[in-house]
Amino acid sequence: MSNPTITRFAPSPTGYIHVGNLRTALMNYLIARKAGGTFILRIDDTDPERSREEYVDGIKQDLEWLGLEWDRVERQSERLDRYHAAAEDLRAKGRFYEAFETPTELDLKRKKQLNMGKPPVYDRAALNLSDDEKAALRAERGEGVWRFKLDQQRIEWDDGILGDISIDAASVSDPVLIRGDGQILYTLASVVDDTDMGVTHVVRGSDHVTNTATQIQIMQALGNGAVPSFAHHSLLTGPQGEALSKRLGTLALRDLREQGVQPFALLSLMARLGSSDPVELRTEMAQLIDGFDINRFGSAPTKFDVQDLFPLTGRYLQQLPLEAVKDDITAIGVPEDQAGQFWAVTRENISTLKDLDAWWVMFRDGAEPIIAEEDREFVAQAMLLLPDMPFDESTWSSWTAAVKEATGRKGRGLFRPLRLALTGQEHGPEMAQVMPLLQTVKARG
Repeated sequence: MSNPTITRFAPSPTGYIHVGNLRTALMNYLIARKAGGTFILRIDDTDPERSREEYVDGIKQDLEWLGLEWDRVERQSERLDRYHAAAEDLRAKGRFYEAFETPTELDLKRKKQLNMGKPPVYDRAALNLSDDEKAALRAERGEGVWRFKLDQQRIEWDDGILGDISIDAASVSDPVLIRGDGQILYTLASVVDDTDMGVTHVVRGSDHVTNTATQIQIMQALGNGAVPSFAHHSLLTGPQGEALSKRLGTLALRDLREQGVQPFALLSLMARLGSSDPVELRTEMAQLIDGFDINRFGSAPTKFDVQDLFPLTGRYLQQLPLEAVKDDITAIGVPEDQAGQFWAVTRENISTLKDLDAWWVMFRDGAEPIIAEEDREFVAQAMLLLPDMPFDESTWSSWTAAVKEATGRKGRGLFRPLRLALTGQEHGPEMAQVMPLLQTVKARG
């Protein structure tokens, strides 16, 4: 019997989830659900100064909004004893050592190595310190950092997206796992958690590839048998290929929600973006799960354009019944007995529910008419033939027929100026449907 599939999403509560985080969360979620496995929400809150409870709440709210339900929550701040026990194990095995260089000293070492044409890798000078030298440095500078001593050999794995990966550990600095102030860093905490929790699959950004190599060695040093299957997705860029990392703060999920983006529009895009499959709107989670295949994603940087979310949102809204949006419609002032008619007219002419307000303002207060100079006399004559309100669905055809007979105009020359005069818009819903909702016509003067 094969082991159950277990994945995790491990956000740091130092800010809100953005589209880059979502990509990682969604891939791990879909893998777990497709296999009937477990999806863990693991809060990486080992940094007490930057972690904030409001961000923990915000992360949960964003995932709930998207429908990404977790099976259990873990908090790293509650597991510090496990990390310290692992650190003691590494010390006992001779794989953990204390180092005391200042940031300035490390920077000078890196520059010297680069000038000599060598990779800027930590030189392991701390391994040569005697106990007396360590005590003197500790008295002078305080506690040192703790580094993991890598076996300087090749680290290899079959990546779910990148394929065969081989990294020479001699080209990588021994990673710092515990800071001088005692804070446990992500690399150690993640290894211990993944092992203790039986995580079988880890999907994360390609900027973690080197980190994965060191974590594999740490797992092996701790005597952990099974290493998870790793997959590293491409990083997002802007629509022109520009770096997106500096803009991710403006692409927080709560901001997209505030702009009116619908959850399934966002999920549909992110579940396919960067894969060989076309982006298709999905309206049920089961459809996203069934259609997901991590092996269909590529390694090339992936372009993300926030504007792509609005046509998808519009298409999602178009298929919603009145009951799903009635509260939004009546909230902007549409009378309940007109809600159905209003939704039928506007549903195919909005990108988000926020667009409904402008439509209601136009119907209620009248649009600013757009009248070309050459159409002024024609529109003025047509307005004299416009019947009294209230209008009904036959008003448009009977009125335009009367205007045609009186002016001789027909086709586009007849209909376009009248639409612009009544709605101020070149295009839109069928005018036969628009007329019954109009409560004011400004073009009458």
